[in-house]
Amino acid sequence: MLRLLVSLVPVSPPVFSKWAGSVWEANVEHSGFCLTEYAPLSSPGFSEQNMACSSGTGGSAGPCEAGRQCSSSLGSVPHLRKRRKAGRGRESLDEALVRFLNSQRVAEERFLALEECRLQREAEAEERRVQLEQRRAEMERQHEFRMFGVFAHMVSTLRPETPQSTAAPKTPPPADATTSSRVKAPQLGDNGGSHLSQPHSSPDSPRASTYLSRRGNFLRNWEGILQEGFNLYQTDKHDEDKNPNGIINLGTSENKLSLDLLSKRLMQSDMFQVEPPLLQYPDWRGHLFLREEVARFLTYYCKAPTPLKPQNVVVVNGCSSLYCLIATVLCDPDDGILIPTPFYGAITEDVTLYSGVRMVYAHIDCQSGSEDRPFHLTVEKLERALEEARQEGINVRAIILINPHNPLGDVYSPSEMQELLEFAKREELHAIIDEIYMLSVFDETTTFHSVLSFSKLPDPQRTHVLWGISKDFAASGIRVGTLYSENSDVICALGEVLTFHGVPGTIQHQVAQLLHDRDWINQVYLPTNRARLKTAHHLLASELKGLGIPFLNRPSGFFIWADFRKYLREETFEEERTLWRLFLRYKVLLSCGKAFECSTPGWFRIVFADKAYRVQLGMQRLREALAELNQGDQSEDRNKINKSGKERKPREEGRTKAANRKKLSQAETKSQDPHFSLDEDDDVVQVSCLSVPPAAELDSLIGVLRQKMRSSDWLEKNTPELFAQDNPEVFEVFSKLIDRPKE
Repeated sequence: MLRLLVSLVPVSPPVFSKWAGSVWEANVEHSGFCLTEYAPLSSPGFSEQNMACSSGTGGSAGPCEAGRQCSSSLGSVPHLRKRRKAGRGRESLDEALVRFLNSQRVAEERFLALEECRLQREAEAEERRVQLEQRRAEMERQHEFRMFGVFAHMVSTLRPETPQSTAAPKTPPPADATTSSRVKAPQLGDNGGSHLSQPHSSPDSPRASTYLSRRGNFLRNWEGILQEGFNLYQTDKHDEDKNPNGIINLGTSENKLSLDLLSKRLMQSDMFQVEPPLLQYPDWRGHLFLREEVARFLTYYCKAPTPLKPQNVVVVNGCSSLYCLIATVLCDPDDGILIPTPFYGAITEDVTLYSGVRMVYAHIDCQSGSEDRPFHLTVEKLERALEEARQEGINVRAIILINPHNPLGDVYSPSEMQELLEFAKREELHAIIDEIYMLSVFDETTTFHSVLSFSKLPDPQRTHVLWGISKDFAASGIRVGTLYSENSDVICALGEVLTFHGVPGTIQHQVAQLLHDRDWINQVYLPTNRARLKTAHHLLASELKGLGIPFLNRPSGFFIWADFRKYLREETFEEERTLWRLFLRYKVLLSCGKAFECSTPGWFRIVFADKAYRVQLGMQRLREALAELNQGDQSEDRNKINKSGKERKPREEGRTKAANRKKLSQAETKSQDPHFSLDEDDDVVQVSCLSVPPAAELDSLIGVLRQKMRSSDWLEKNTPELFAQDNPEVFEVFSKLIDRPKE
């Protein structure tokens, strides 16, 4: 082993000690020390010559020689420091290596996260594929069930001796789904009962709270069927992905077909403006710029003969607020407001709960008789109801007329509205005209005429027109309603209570921009919205025809008024509510006739302004509920036969056959009524209304059924192209699944 002997001494003539036979390397300090002379070493394998400072001489070196050696040795110091810096470079390399490894680890973690996301997306896509397959299978089963229903009806016509029961047992839903914590409302009699609105609860009931006043208990115990169904829907909403077994809402009148159009328009830049006046207390009747825009809008779309005046416009947070405000300023507590039934049921709550005003019902019968259409509103019916109310001491102050009508969908002609306004003038009644569906008339052959288009109103000081954006612009969540009245006293009185019903300034700005954009309204929104409403109406009408359910074919609104009376054991409102609860148990919400104060039990309002697949799924659930009723009928018939143990007598069989023929004849007559069916011919859905075929064998019956299936245009009306237009995303996924090769 080679050793280097280095000793540090104070500055003196340098003396060097040297490795024998090695290259000298050392760090030299600059603190006044010098390297000493190499001590001669006698190591094995080294000679004295190699110990010398010079490689060519031996012995001791002189001072000069030693100085040169020292200088030569010191001259090598920078070289040594460079090697020391090289060591620092190695440390930097280690740090770079660590950083590289860390970055590699982070990249691997990111890769694993992306891979996990990819697998999750594939799993979600597979789940959606399974759901689409299930939906397709459900649609196939739906068509098969329809054809089976046709076949079953045709078979039943060949066996008239089978007992036909008029009682349809109902299976009540679970208690937790239908039990209400509120006091039940008294039911009207089968003949329509009183023409006055009945309180739905009593403040003196056993459930009265000691913390509330009589009025507070009245409000607390109030029960509205529409609100009850909507509350149940809110707790169990249907969602295609998150809650596919939730309640499908075909009862609330909302336009869900054009939400995309409105959302896109509201996201444009002109909608986002916040000026200081919008953040301050406004004129409670509405900002002037909005009232001016509403006046121009109504002048244009109502075709007013002269421009409407902004000072006659009031803007509040929805038409419900307008009803309670108008009732407050026009009537005293216990006064009455006349309204023909059926009508939008929430009006009763809007009027009664705030102002204490009573509703006076003019019941319109569903039987057409010698009249030209069912539920035909006439002045004679209004006069009869008004006279009965006055005989009972009710001070009737106003009449409410809805045009286009909810729930009937009627669009009244100018002559009809003129006659009704003349009646109101004769009786000195304020005419409250609700035109909230005026732009939702989807049939090109029908034209809506607003009362504001009349060149001269019979009593302009008592005529008040309501309109809002909830229906026509698919904006039920943006609470904006407008009133137009030429009575300055009414406008002034409303202004004193509008503090409680104001609209935020930013919302007023957006609504003004929306109503001002005539190009978008006329070229984009209205044509698209009306086309979608018409298509959805046709879809629901076809479903009802397939079930053999009569309905009113009307050209406006978001709903169809359908007749389910044949599914009631008895024509009572209790049986109607039982059927309504059965539909809820099958997770589909409709609005029953009692909610609209219909005088005849068994009518339901079904909303079609929703996505096609949701309407079809809701109708499938409705069909399953009705199938349960039919099975209950058959089971009850068999039980009666088993209990009696005897066959029917020939005379009883003849009576049964005559009754069946009469029933089918009535159904055929009703099917020929244009107000109870579509104008288009559809053999598959109309076969339930055919008369009794002649007696034939089962083979011939099957042949007839096959002929009906061949002549059906169901497949033509449900082509892949039409489905692709309605559901482009679903069709794209379905097409990929079909093109995928089978494993």
